[in-house]
Amino acid sequence: MANIIPHSLFTEFDIDLFKSGKHFKLYEKFGSHIMKIDGQEGTYFSVWAPSAKSVSVIGDFNYWTEGEHPLNVRWDASGIWEGFIPNVGKGNLYKYKIQSNNSNITSEKADPYAKKCEHPPNTASIVWDIDDYKWQDKKWMSYRKDKNDLDKPYSVYEVHLGSWMKNAEENKPLTYRELAIKLVHYVKEMNFTHIELMPIMEYPYDPSWGYQLVGYFAPTSRFGTPQDFMYLIDQFHQHNIGVILDWVPSHFPSDDHGLGFFDGSHLYEHPDPRKGYHQDWKSLIFNYERNEIRSFLISNALFWLEKYHTDCLRVDAVASMLYLDYSREEGGWEPNIYGERENLAAVSFLKEFNQAVYENFDGVQTIAEESTAFPGVTKPVSEGGLGFGMKWMMGWMHDTLEYFAKDPIHRKFHQNEITFSLAYAFTENFMLPLSHDEVVYGKNSILGRMPGDEWQRFANLRLLYGYMFTHPGTKLLFMGSEFGQYNEWNFQESLDWNLLAFEPHKKMQEFFKDLNLFYQNTPSLYEKAFSQEGFEWINYEDHENSVISYIRKGHDAENDTVIVCNFTPIIFEKYLIGLPRIGKLKEVFNSDDKKYGGSGQSNPKDINIKKKPWNNKLYSAEIKILPLGISIFKFK
Repeated sequence: MANIIPHSLFTEFDIDLFKSGKHFKLYEKFGSHIMKIDGQEGTYFSVWAPSAKSVSVIGDFNYWTEGEHPLNVRWDASGIWEGFIPNVGKGNLYKYKIQSNNSNITSEKADPYAKKCEHPPNTASIVWDIDDYKWQDKKWMSYRKDKNDLDKPYSVYEVHLGSWMKNAEENKPLTYRELAIKLVHYVKEMNFTHIELMPIMEYPYDPSWGYQLVGYFAPTSRFGTPQDFMYLIDQFHQHNIGVILDWVPSHFPSDDHGLGFFDGSHLYEHPDPRKGYHQDWKSLIFNYERNEIRSFLISNALFWLEKYHTDCLRVDAVASMLYLDYSREEGGWEPNIYGERENLAAVSFLKEFNQAVYENFDGVQTIAEESTAFPGVTKPVSEGGLGFGMKWMMGWMHDTLEYFAKDPIHRKFHQNEITFSLAYAFTENFMLPLSHDEVVYGKNSILGRMPGDEWQRFANLRLLYGYMFTHPGTKLLFMGSEFGQYNEWNFQESLDWNLLAFEPHKKMQEFFKDLNLFYQNTPSLYEKAFSQEGFEWINYEDHENSVISYIRKGHDAENDTVIVCNFTPIIFEKYLIGLPRIGKLKEVFNSDDKKYGGSGQSNPKDINIKKKPWNNKLYSAEIKILPLGISIFKFK
C-alpha cells in the first residue's frame, strides 16, 4: 500500500454548513487540490460517499490499482473520504474506486468536483489548478453592473461552440484560443451585447449538445484547457461583451462514471423514480430534498460566477423542475403534501439559488428557461417569487413563428397571434428567444419558415427581427439566423458561412448588424423593457391590412419611438396613425432599405403631425407603409 497522509480541508463549521445545505463554496474543499504538506508536494483528495465501505484513488500514478491509495473516512458521520497523496500533481489522471456498503458493487467514478476532465470518450478526471490564470478584465468587472442592469440593452448571440465554425483544413471545431479571436471579433462586429454559450461543462455524449453533464466544475476539454476557456471569457470582456453560460441543475446522465448511483446508493438522484428519473431525456433528476445536493448545485453555480467571471446563468429546463407531473401520465407522479403538482423542494431550491447568486455577486443575472405560467418566476424571493432576473418568453416565440409561417394573404385572420403577447408581456421580465430549439428536428431554419419567393422570405425575416427588437423584452438569437442560414442546425457541421458570398445573405447580415446597433442607441427600446409604462398601442385592430403600430417609451419622453409593422407586401402610400403629441415624425430605421435587400420604399421627409384625432389619440400623421416592412420613427 502506497503512502497516504491524513489531511483535511474541512472544519467542523464546513461540515455543519454542508449538512444543512448552506455551504456554497464546496469547490474549495471537495475534489483534488494541489498543495504542499510538511514540505512535500502532492494532492489532497476528498469525496462525499456516505454509503461506501471503502474509497481509494486510482490513477495513472498507481497503475489504476485499487487499494494503493485508500482515503480515510471522517469521524463525524459526514460521509466524506479524504487524504493527501504525495508526488501526485497537475496533469495526473484519476478516479475514485468505491466499494459500496449496500452491495458488493465496486464502481469507478469521476470526481464530481474535478476542475478538468479527459477528452471524451475517455472519462478520467485530471488533477488541475485553475488559480494561476491572470485575468485582464478588471475594467469590465468594475462596470459590468451598469452593463447588465435590467434597464440596459440585451442582444444575445446563442452559440454552440462545436459547430459555430470549423477549422476548414482539419474539419475540427475551433479551440477556445481560436474562438477568442474569431468568435469574439464576429460578436463584436455584429454589435451583440452578450453571448450565450450552450453548456460547456464536460459532457460525454456529443448529440446531447452539452445538456447531459458529468463534469459540473470542468469546461469541456474538447476545445482546450480551463485556462484557455478563461482566456476566451477574458477576451469577450475586454471587447465589452457579457458572457452567459447555460447551466443544467435539472437532470444528469446515468453514465457509469457519473453521478448516478454514486456510492451504491441514490446519492445525487432522488430515490423515487417518479421524482428521480426523467422519461423524456432518459436521465436522472437531482434530489432537491437533500441538503448536501442543494449545497453541491449552488456551489457549482457560484463557482462559474467566481472562478470564470461569468456574467449570467441561463438555467435550463426550469419547468421540468417545478412540476411533479412534468411530462408524466396520470399515476406516474405523486402530489406534494398539499395534494398539488408543484415540486416544493425544487421551488425552494431555486429561490435559494437565486438568493445566493444575487447576494454574492454584483452585476450578474439569472435567466430561466421556463415554458409555463408558473407565477412570479422573475419576482424577488422577498416578494414570494422565484427570484430570477429574466425568463424566456416561450409563448411569444411560438406564436410569432406560427404567424410568420403563414402566407400574408391569410395573416388578417390571425392578427391575435402577433398581438397576444402584449396581453401578458409585463407579468414577468421576459427575454424574447429565437433559440436553437427552433431550428432542429424538422422545424426548419428561421429563414426556411418564411413564406413566399426569395425576396419575400428575406423581407419577412427582416420584419420578424425588427418586430422582435421593438417588442418589449430583451433579445436572443441562435447563431446562423442572423445571416439567414437555409438549413436546419446540425451540431456536427459548421454554419454555412459560404452563404455570405450571396447578396441576400450578406445584406441580411448587414441588416442585423445595424438593427443591433440601432437597438443599443435607442433608449426607448430597452429602458422600460419590463414595464407597462414603456409601451403604448397605437392600433392593434387593423387586421384587414395586417398592420400594427405602437409606441416605445424610455426614461425621457423626448426619446419615444413610433413603430409601424406591415405584415403584407402591399404598399400603403397614405396610412393614418394616431399620435399623442403635436410636432413632426422622422423615419430613423427602415427594413425595406435597398442596402438590406429591400425595395427602397421609405418616408424620406419629415412628416407633419396634425391636430386630427385618430386611434383614440388627439393627433395623427399620414405615413407610407412599407411592403413586408417595419418603419421606426422618432418625434421632432
